[in-house]
Amino acid sequence: MAPPGPLAAEVLDTYEPEAATRTLKGPARALARTLSIGLAIYGLYWVVAILDAHLYRTSFLLIALAATFLLYPSRRKRGQDRPSPLDWLLVAAVVLALGWPIVDRAAFPYRAATPTTMDVALGAAAILLVLEATRRTAGWVLATTAALFIVYAYIGPLLDLVGLSAIGHRGYHPDRLVGALYMTLDGIFGVPLEVAATYIVLFTVYGAVLEHSGAGRFFIDWSLAAMGRSRSAAAPGRSVVIAGFLLGTVSGSGVATTVTLGSLAWPILRRAGYSAETSGAIFAAAGIGAVLSPPTLGAAAFLLAEFLEIPYLQVLVAATIPMLLYYLSALLMIEADSRRADIRVVPLEMPPLRELTLRYGYHFLSLVVIAGLMAAGVTAFRAVLWATVLAFGLSFIRPETALRPGRLAAALEAGGRGVLSVAATTATAGIIVGVVSLTGLGLKLAGLIVALAGGSPALTVLLAALAVWILGLAVPVTASYVISAVMIAPALTQVGIAPVAAHMFIFYYAVLSDVSPPTALAPYAAAAVTGGDAMRTTLITWKYTLPAFIVPLAFTASPEGMGLLMRAPAGDVLRASLSAALGVWALAACLGGWLRRAASRPERVGAGVAGLLLFFPSAASDAAGLLLFVIVAAIHLARVRSA
Repeated sequence: MAPPGPLAAEVLDTYEPEAATRTLKGPARALARTLSIGLAIYGLYWVVAILDAHLYRTSFLLIALAATFLLYPSRRKRGQDRPSPLDWLLVAAVVLALGWPIVDRAAFPYRAATPTTMDVALGAAAILLVLEATRRTAGWVLATTAALFIVYAYIGPLLDLVGLSAIGHRGYHPDRLVGALYMTLDGIFGVPLEVAATYIVLFTVYGAVLEHSGAGRFFIDWSLAAMGRSRSAAAPGRSVVIAGFLLGTVSGSGVATTVTLGSLAWPILRRAGYSAETSGAIFAAAGIGAVLSPPTLGAAAFLLAEFLEIPYLQVLVAATIPMLLYYLSALLMIEADSRRADIRVVPLEMPPLRELTLRYGYHFLSLVVIAGLMAAGVTAFRAVLWATVLAFGLSFIRPETALRPGRLAAALEAGGRGVLSVAATTATAGIIVGVVSLTGLGLKLAGLIVALAGGSPALTVLLAALAVWILGLAVPVTASYVISAVMIAPALTQVGIAPVAAHMFIFYYAVLSDVSPPTALAPYAAAAVTGGDAMRTTLITWKYTLPAFIVPLAFTASPEGMGLLMRAPAGDVLRASLSAALGVWALAACLGGWLRRAASRPERVGAGVAGLLLFFPSAASDAAGLLLFVIVAAIHLARVRSA
């Protein structure tokens, strides 16, 4: 992937916290680079070594936090080239607070119920360091949320006095809190950090290796070559969506994929006649799909596998049909807008698709290898390790893509740096999960949600969707999923929804919140690239992805919806998939106002009703929705022909 230009880098600084790092020089640069490369190599080494879980997670977080305080300034300000004295002090504090469990690892875990004064002091310091690292990388909201959870764990008995007895508890002394959050594998070093130190670091390094070998640019060029010769007015928009999917297979970041697409394809869409706002919406809709695209998905998908205690391959399988429906929604909505607007066909100076594939198509091989190895029973860890080795070896096929020592070091450094913000975020998420487990808050809130819904599964699902969506507007996708998984998923399972459907539902809405007004990061980043109005770009993006918001409702509305997650017999999977695809088409016709030509208002209303019926997974509703959509289409075609 070509490195972002000055504008793209500035946009990433503003809208992707992970990108807002210092430009270090001298010894600080050398140390940060060593830590980042070391973190990447350590993650790869873990796959083939036998390491104690507590030791590995603690040392992994130690390296990650030390690099974070060197690279991320306390205030977002581009161009800083040296850490402050406070930053060096925080690095030293990280070494002390997280070095202590390593030095005393023989006895340390056994004192969790009765921590010493040293344990409490260093544990409190570790919690504060994690929160500060999260503030620097992900913003104030998540760090403040975790701090409020800690306060909640302490003041439990006081809640009865203010009328909040429904979520009250006996309260926990700071010694007990530190013991649970710092000295066990249920807090800072819990499942979220485990996922960051195993799955996420491996896929981040793999993505960096592919990027530095030129795969990102190839994916964009391949998409343009595949669609760019089409005489359709929608060809440029289609190319961007396909490129977003291909980039998403190795990216896992919606904002970064959006900005990359925008920086490279905005001139093409502008020449074609797309407005700045429509172009930005296309980039954002295509980019956010990166978090839904196998095999990388987003960080939350790896957490989903751990929470459900299922192989990651099963998560990939369950995510496949919803991902295809998401991109189908984006393609159909963009197609409608492209045909309604005065879009011109843009000739592109691109090599033929066959020539491009023959020269650089080897970039696809490692993606196939990951899926093939996991299908053959190899663990996801070893599958991505071997795919990384393969991508490295294949880079030498052509001299311009070869990962020689300098470029390989840059790839490993990028891979290590890419996991820093995730390490801080997941450690903070571990604090929240630890408090929820300690106080029983998850079950209490689940009971409240079910009671508020009157025990109705449909109303519970709608309340859960609203809660996850609102939460996702304030915190990153990963944190939104973790918080929802421990507090909202139990409510869904209490009303009979299968655990995998409940967690996929939460994951999907946590992702879709990133394209929803008023605080959607991906559309705002796209608007910054194109120069369009940010709110209008956000609203158009929301329209492009709106049919996809119905997909999670489809696989939770009834047991038949499990076919969309490939958790049903083959016939049910096929029927549910076709029904949902037709539902997406019908809703796209309603929202986009286009079938063969511009649709009339009654036709749009009829298509919308048909789409909703097709999404509800039952034979009766499918038949009714299909019949209504056929009638709408017939009326539309008759009107078009008569005109």
